[in-house]
Amino acid sequence: MSWNPRPARWTIGRLGQARPDYEAIVRKLVQYFADVLEEERDKLADNLVVGNKDIRSYVNKFQWEGAKYPLKQSLKVLSEIIGKQVTQIDNDLKTKSIAYNNLKNNLASIDRKATGSLITKDLSDLVKAEDFVLNSEYLQTLMVVVPKILVKEWEAKYASFSDMVVPQSSKLITEDGEHCLFSVTLFKKVIDEYKNTCRENKFIVRDFVYDEDSLRAGRNERDKLLQEKQRQYAPLVRWLKVNFGEIFSAYIHVKALRVFVESVLRYGLPVNFQAALLEPNKNAHKKLRTELNKLYAHLDGSAGGPIDAFEDSPALMSLGVHDYYSYVFFKLNIDFISK
Repeated sequence: MSWNPRPARWTIGRLGQARPDYEAIVRKLVQYFADVLEEERDKLADNLVVGNKDIRSYVNKFQWEGAKYPLKQSLKVLSEIIGKQVTQIDNDLKTKSIAYNNLKNNLASIDRKATGSLITKDLSDLVKAEDFVLNSEYLQTLMVVVPKILVKEWEAKYASFSDMVVPQSSKLITEDGEHCLFSVTLFKKVIDEYKNTCRENKFIVRDFVYDEDSLRAGRNERDKLLQEKQRQYAPLVRWLKVNFGEIFSAYIHVKALRVFVESVLRYGLPVNFQAALLEPNKNAHKKLRTELNKLYAHLDGSAGGPIDAFEDSPALMSLGVHDYYSYVFFKLNIDFISK
């Protein structure tokens, strides 16, 4: 269902101010709303309401909201009121999305470290204090990732990579699809040498030092981030729901303004025209155009040619006009979910 303005013909700018891209801002808010809902995004349509009406019902039963946009005001003032309202919502959306996205990204960063292969994932939840020699002045336990196809080689060679490896200190900690995680204990003075030898033999020493306080702090940080995200979720959803209604209402009011202004500019005063909302059946757009052209071709000779031949009008093409008709036409998109 739509009306599409001819950009070369008129914008709110003709009333004295630059026009925000209302439809783009509505789409941005809807897209972000879906992102916030995450697993519940199937409930998005239920939240896209204007007052107590769904989008289609609001458009079909549209009435000018005089309390918000007093008709006694000039067109310029009305356009400024709507423009400021939409700009404020857009700015607030940017601020709120940045704050909430930072929480989500920090959580995602922590969670990514807990996934993946043993080569990259965080080892904090995979190891225990008893897997390490702790509080030793001379000894340190390393965590080594070994490809499964090289496990026997590791078991045969690990003690020979240095003469300061604690005998029989290698233990299997865990494994995933392609790798095994082993511990090995050795003297601190030969750690760099041992890491280099492991690397030459395709064994990966993880840069991990067991610290109970750090591990506890990391878990607490994730819990705090998760709690803060949950705390912000409900108010953000409410804000998005309320402000979708506000911004969509503003979007439709701007369309109504443009219909009026364009009609006056086209046909003059006194006002003698009627606005109508048309939604053709699927694949019937061209047929509707043809019928409308037959009915209203007499209103504007420059648009009186065949529907498929507007390209033959150099004057219109020079203005960038590709959808100029003898009647005033605006495209109104409400397919915010499908796109």
